[in-house]
Amino acid sequence: MTTNESTAPTMLGLPQLPAPVYPAAVRARLDPDAQQLIDRYPESRSALLPLLHLVQAEEGFVSRTGIRYCAEQLGLTTAEVTAVATFYTMYRRRPAGEYHVGVCTNTLCAVLGGDQIFEELKDHLGIGNNETTADGTVSLEHIECNAACDYAPVVMVNWEFFDDQTPASAKQLVDELRSGRGGEVRPTRGARLCSFKETSRILAGFPDDRPGAVDESGAGGDASLAGLRLARGETLPGTGPARVVAPRHEDAPRGEDTQEGPAE
Repeated sequence: MTTNESTAPTMLGLPQLPAPVYPAAVRARLDPDAQQLIDRYPESRSALLPLLHLVQAEEGFVSRTGIRYCAEQLGLTTAEVTAVATFYTMYRRRPAGEYHVGVCTNTLCAVLGGDQIFEELKDHLGIGNNETTADGTVSLEHIECNAACDYAPVVMVNWEFFDDQTPASAKQLVDELRSGRGGEVRPTRGARLCSFKETSRILAGFPDDRPGAVDESGAGGDASLAGLRLARGETLPGTGPARVVAPRHEDAPRGEDTQEGPAE
């Protein structure tokens, strides 16, 4: 923390230390799960990423208390844990809503409408980037890339995909989340939604115990699988015969469509 001429504090985003510890009841709940995660690895420090998801499942974000807990469990310093928690953007540093909405504003999604979706959602919800609605239901964040460019523009809710979005469909989506029927909302691909805390616990490595949820997870859609089908020589609907460059490890006759070019 530094001060300016008006003596108003300027926060640097660093956690205030020393952090308080979890209450005994919370530790009694977390300790068996933490030990289960640690036992999966030959070196205990390798369990840091799932442990951060575990404490995020407890509080809805990675607090300084959560950082201290992870450090004590793994024999690390709080500085080492903080370095990891602040590097990966899936770890929230402030409380998330029950449904965390991420709007991709990277190049392809942006030019296809992602920027407009994000701006209209901010106005519609009355919150800014990395903020949460007053009722605690929805938090909003712009995401650099959701890794679904073939369905741009893409919105994610608790890391589940909602493809081919528009400002109108995105606003309808957050309205449904705030209506109390969020558990009935189904993404374009993947299982039906659960809360952000429940999602964090699943990401920590614990099973999704909701009946039928695993079977709903689905697979890649047609747009994602088009390249694989072309590589297999299949004909896509509405296209002619596939013409694919030979894989690098295979020899292809010169004069055909190879990376070496046509024969002289």
